Amino acid sequence: MSVEVIVLAAGKGTRMRSDTAKVLHEAAGRTLLDWVLDASRSLDPLESTVVIGHQAETVAATLPDGVTSVIQDPQHGTGHAAQVGLGNLTNHTGTIVVIPGDMPLITGQALLEFVAHHNETRAVATVMTVVLDDPSGYGRIVRGTTGVERIVEERDATPDHKTITEVNTSVYVFDAALLGDALESITPDNSQGEYYLTDVVAYFVDGGHRVSAFSVPAEMGIGVNTHGQLAEVASILRTRINADLLDSGVWMLDPSRVYIDADVVVDPTARIFPEVHLTGATIVGPGAVIGPNVQADTTKIGQDAVVKQAVMLEAIVGREALVGPFAYLRPGAVLERGAKVGTYVEIKGSTVGAGSKVPHLSYVGDATIGERTNIGAGTITVNYDGYKKYRTTIGDRVRIGSDTMLVAPVSIGDDAVTGAGSVITQNVPEGALGVSRDPQRNVDGYAEKRRKRAEKESG
Repeated sequence: MSVEVIVLAAGKGTRMRSDTAKVLHEAAGRTLLDWVLDASRSLDPLESTVVIGHQAETVAATLPDGVTSVIQDPQHGTGHAAQVGLGNLTNHTGTIVVIPGDMPLITGQALLEFVAHHNETRAVATVMTVVLDDPSGYGRIVRGTTGVERIVEERDATPDHKTITEVNTSVYVFDAALLGDALESITPDNSQGEYYLTDVVAYFVDGGHRVSAFSVPAEMGIGVNTHGQLAEVASILRTRINADLLDSGVWMLDPSRVYIDADVVVDPTARIFPEVHLTGATIVGPGAVIGPNVQADTTKIGQDAVVKQAVMLEAIVGREALVGPFAYLRPGAVLERGAKVGTYVEIKGSTVGAGSKVPHLSYVGDATIGERTNIGAGTITVNYDGYKKYRTTIGDRVRIGSDTMLVAPVSIGDDAVTGAGSVITQNVPEGALGVSRDPQRNVDGYAEKRRKRAEKESG
């Protein structure tokens, strides 16, 4: 049977106290709305539309191809939102699934089972429910012999109703052919003056139609209205991600201290230590060892690479490369096979060739380093004159002495050497020594003279 999807995403999210639309807040690397749309794809819907309102243009710009949007303006409740969404669909046959855009813990499998249950029971509507230890504030599901009799809101609940622990999640399946008339029938006769989607259930029951309920694990019913709830769902999503990675073969010393976004790819043979944050489109290759204390965003980490105590942003770490501890790879940093970037080293917009090393206390920006080259401690590529940035080119098998300043644009030829403490402002030819420093001068007796001067000044 064909399926169409309406996602309700028009709300402002006032309790978030944020300038960002509620459904665009992120959890585990995706927006709340992205998570809902991803789950709904499992239904292979003929059409999907998102009802938007607050920050409509911004929300619409995030939608994937094939998903339409429609603005609810003014906003008169969930029933009105569903009616606006229904008007944006063209098929109106089979079933229509309505999902709030702030429930990222719903899974595709749960939606498939939900729709299957709806079809098997031959109901005109099915409500997704959860059972809560504390159902306060939620609409209670009152069941009868043939299905759901009522959804009773907290404010209308009797003492008996309040003992019911099965509650409404605001996720529904409706018979498409009947939904339009049902939405037309409901009224805003309530304290909020709004059209409630729950009233559609009462409309169907009063008309002698069957309404069924389908219960899912309680965590799937969590909607996000506060930053506390956002943190809660993000934690659950990360736990799911880590569980899937562990099942695939990834080793983690302590999964509770590993934070991996949804779109990160980790090879099953990788090893991950605590306090690792992998975000964006990061890829971790076979046999790579990551952590402890690593942040990598949209970074490719190659086979058998080892990364410890490092921050890497839009970088590429080649096969068998070593990074850290306390290294910083900025956008455009590329480490080729077997390269090493060590303690307190920063690399930006630069390539470090195969087998080359930048072991200690250096800054390499806008540079190309050849193969099997060693960069001495304290080396800096001076790439910026206050107006423009310039490149430094260092060849193969070069030895850059400690505390060398390479003032770009400058080129160091293959097999060349620079003297420690040099300021290199001119190209160094292949195989040559580049050195730029004043001759050393020793002043005999200086320490004694300095001591006596200090004693005299102190009185």
